[in-house]
Amino acid sequence: MIKYFEFENEIEKIENILGQLNNNKELNLEKIKKLSKKRDELYKKIYSNLDPWQKVQVSRHGERPHTLDYVKNIFSDTILLHGDKKYADDNAIVGGLAKIDGNSVFFVGTEKGNTMETRIKHNFGMAKPEGYRKVQRLIKLAEKFKLPLISFVDTAGAFPGKDAEERGQSESIASSIMHFLKSKIPTISIIIGEGGSGGAIGIATSDRVLMLEHSIYSVISPEGCASILWRNTEFSQEAAKTLKLTSADCKNFKIIDEIIPEPYGGAHRHPLKQAELLKAKIISLIKDLKQVSIKELVQIRKKKYLNITSDI
Repeated sequence: MIKYFEFENEIEKIENILGQLNNNKELNLEKIKKLSKKRDELYKKIYSNLDPWQKVQVSRHGERPHTLDYVKNIFSDTILLHGDKKYADDNAIVGGLAKIDGNSVFFVGTEKGNTMETRIKHNFGMAKPEGYRKVQRLIKLAEKFKLPLISFVDTAGAFPGKDAEERGQSESIASSIMHFLKSKIPTISIIIGEGGSGGAIGIATSDRVLMLEHSIYSVISPEGCASILWRNTEFSQEAAKTLKLTSADCKNFKIIDEIIPEPYGGAHRHPLKQAELLKAKIISLIKDLKQVSIKELVQIRKKKYLNITSDI
């Protein structure tokens, strides 16, 4: 059963009534139609006007599709690759080979997990240095076979633990960014949920950066920002507004290239439809990027990110 947010209280009431009426569907057909129409109108009204904090909540919904869900629904002939060949295999980062529309591609992404068991296994999507070195390894493999690389971003940030710092967390993220910038292949990144801090940038420095409509992309979480600026996490909603972390904000600041719309109700209610929209966009972008020479692609990419840093 999908969890409802506080701002969806009216929708939840209608859904509960519909659940009762569906027990005698034939007797209540007209009432069901009327309530279903009202529910759909409410979804449209609410999800067309979400504020930044509500978007933060939607981006973190427990049922929101994660990287492995999109990999399953977008790609075929998937082969997962493991390890960084230096220290260990970081389950917070998944990656490998796959096919889309008959084209072979490489993919990487942060995976949060869907159950308590898988969330612990994937460390809630917070990667360690070996995760970013796995990404670098896959970029090199993609370059070797001259294949595009698709990355899926959904993380609150890189893992901040002592062991990660001891193994060179900041260096591994910086090296991952550098590999993306220098890669001689077409690259596409999609923010599918949370895009938090350097942990997200480490796999999102691509030729094309997309965001799902209700995802977020920010230098810090609203709670982290509130604890620093106001010394109180109760100001998280205010921090969410101040951070300009929505897809519309990021598009306005030219941090991303395009927004992928979500069906009313969010990707967590329509995972297959969202995957179809994303698949069509990835296929289109791969075709477009293949029309540009690799030399020109690298130059455009470097110029793009230098412009972002010079504007900050």
